[in-house]
Amino acid sequence: MKLVTFSNEGFKRIGALYPNDEIVDLNYAYQSFLESEGKLRSVQIANAYVPSSMVDFLQGGKESMAIAKKAADYAIDNRDSFRHKLIHAMEDIKLEAPVQNPGKIICVGQNYREHIAEMGRELPLFPVVFAKYTNAVIGPQDDIPFFPISEQLDYEAEFAFVIGQRTRQVSQEDALDYVAGYTIANDVTYRDIQRRTIEWLQGKTVDGSAPMGPWLVTSDELPDPSGLHVRLTVNGEERQKTNTSNFVFDVKYLIEFLSNLMTLEPGDIVLTGTPGGVGFARSPQVFLKDGDVVKIEIDKIGYLENRVRRVGEGK
Repeated sequence: MKLVTFSNEGFKRIGALYPNDEIVDLNYAYQSFLESEGKLRSVQIANAYVPSSMVDFLQGGKESMAIAKKAADYAIDNRDSFRHKLIHAMEDIKLEAPVQNPGKIICVGQNYREHIAEMGRELPLFPVVFAKYTNAVIGPQDDIPFFPISEQLDYEAEFAFVIGQRTRQVSQEDALDYVAGYTIANDVTYRDIQRRTIEWLQGKTVDGSAPMGPWLVTSDELPDPSGLHVRLTVNGEERQKTNTSNFVFDVKYLIEFLSNLMTLEPGDIVLTGTPGGVGFARSPQVFLKDGDVVKIEIDKIGYLENRVRRVGEGK
């Protein structure tokens, strides 16, 4: 499935993307299915197994995934069977970041060989990790805010995975069993702020600096995260191009490595690093400006596109 979080009439809910750009409301779909079987307390049962927020839903693991798929198929065939609207046209809703309130956003730095070379560093012996926070998360239909704290706003195309069950000390052999699915992220970076100290956090955690989406492709639909082409353009001009086969540390390794440091929880997001071609490393350097459109495309997922919008002073 392709799982989404969407806004409609002031509420954020989760859904599944079906052909013809139709969004099935998964919580309402399961309520409708339960009522069709004469079940009492359908609202309470649906809220337990297929809640309307993504993190809560992912906590239900594979059982909730299977129930949601069955309910969504039922809704497609019985779209007028419920008191609430079961299916929305894409143009009638707003797509949000698929995971709204992840407990952790873990970012991996220096994970593509060409990016390491362009930044003048050597291949790391262990993954370089840092964090973003939920204040940074925005969706595929939001603008990237450009605050007047810097003139060096940079892009970083990222392949991201989302944890689907509690993960602690997992081996590489079993690692992919703990992934709920995959999405696209842009690790937007205020480059001069990032580099003014030896740690990177300041330039990485500004509000709105983690566009994500447009959906979460579940791991049953994308069982192998290797060999995927990644491409970033700014106003149609190609800036980054790579393949996930160029990772220094692949998804399996990262799950083993991270789960030996910390317990990963459902809804936690891991950004796997950016390839070469960032604006800071170009000659001459080139940074994002007001009105620029940044588009990231990844095989088997789709694309994430956001416009840069200058905010604050001077606007």
